Amino acid sequence: MEITDVYINSTRLVSSVSMTHIRYLYATIDWASRMICIKGARGVGKTTLMLQYIKSTFQANEKAVYVSLDDLWFTEHRLIDLAEYHYLHGGTHLFVDEVHRYPYDNWAQELKNIYDRYPGLSITFTGSSLLQIDSSVADLSRRCIFYTLQGLSFREFLRFEEKGDFPTFALEQILNDHVRISADIASKTTIIPAFEEYLHHGYYPFYKETIASYQLRLQQVITTILENDLPAVEKVEYISIRKMKRLLVIVSQMVPFTPNMTKVGESVEVTRQSAVRMFQILERAALLIMLYSGKDNIRQLVKPEKVYLDNTNLMYALSSSSDIGNIRETFFANQLKQGHEITFSGQGDFRIDDTYTFEVGGKTKTFEQIKELPDSYLAIDNVEYGTGNRIPLWLFGFLY
Repeated sequence: MEITDVYINSTRLVSSVSMTHIRYLYATIDWASRMICIKGARGVGKTTLMLQYIKSTFQANEKAVYVSLDDLWFTEHRLIDLAEYHYLHGGTHLFVDEVHRYPYDNWAQELKNIYDRYPGLSITFTGSSLLQIDSSVADLSRRCIFYTLQGLSFREFLRFEEKGDFPTFALEQILNDHVRISADIASKTTIIPAFEEYLHHGYYPFYKETIASYQLRLQQVITTILENDLPAVEKVEYISIRKMKRLLVIVSQMVPFTPNMTKVGESVEVTRQSAVRMFQILERAALLIMLYSGKDNIRQLVKPEKVYLDNTNLMYALSSSSDIGNIRETFFANQLKQGHEITFSGQGDFRIDDTYTFEVGGKTKTFEQIKELPDSYLAIDNVEYGTGNRIPLWLFGFLY
């Protein structure tokens, strides 16, 4: 395979990428930075984001080249070989996909060397949400700006479905002005049916390819994360991967899952310590959300108070009978974790930014549990509009 094939493939992919739907993160990235890392779960659209930037910025010229590190070209060549060739032929930007799939062990060191050797070359790379890049990894942390791409928000889903192009709202705007905001949105689209669709199949952009086989495709994504991405980042045995799959199914069936690590370990035949580590890995893989009590700087030493699957689409993919209360809470946790600190609340369901307390529920939900707490709110499902401190649950899908 010749190096020209890399450029041909790059041109083909850039030319074919659609510019119809641009994700929220695109506008927040400082693309002028010399080194950028975009992390995120498999399937959330990291590759598309890079290809869209190349298409909009470089058109058909070869100043920029895109390559995925699982490309066959890298079975016989190194990344720095491509950087050398690209730089000497007038290239200014290198876009590298899936660094965790590099067939050699030292992708971080190679990126550092490219950064130092070619001062006129900018590097943007993507990686699994499992990546832990700190000062110990080739000192990339002081050279690189890091971003994390989440799956689609409910707001983005509406735009993808051409059901309305709405702005984002800060949490404080929603809390203070939700009646006006929800009335404006609900007057322009049928919000409740759209929200139900989103909960079922709207989080990963690839749902657009085929809704009929979406859950099967999502199951395959989970398998790929555990069997391919995880071993590329962590030293983990295959038997442990199988047990993590069982753990995900257990979590999907609980309402929500309050873990007893000893019993969890027994159910999947591992020690308590191994069970804790499995939960932590699954959270880094963006397959779980774990809630702890308050600000805890030693989370690796304590068990979480609650565990949710990362998003509601995973719930439908892993379980045929997901509890509606769990679905509601999972949606709320997923949308709030982007940009907010979310912790366990002993009286309500969630504590946000150590300031607000939320209970999540259906139309009949009351303030009974949190009536004595200041800054307390209800996030209510199946309503278009709210009143007072009762806010429509779907509106928290407009935070990003």
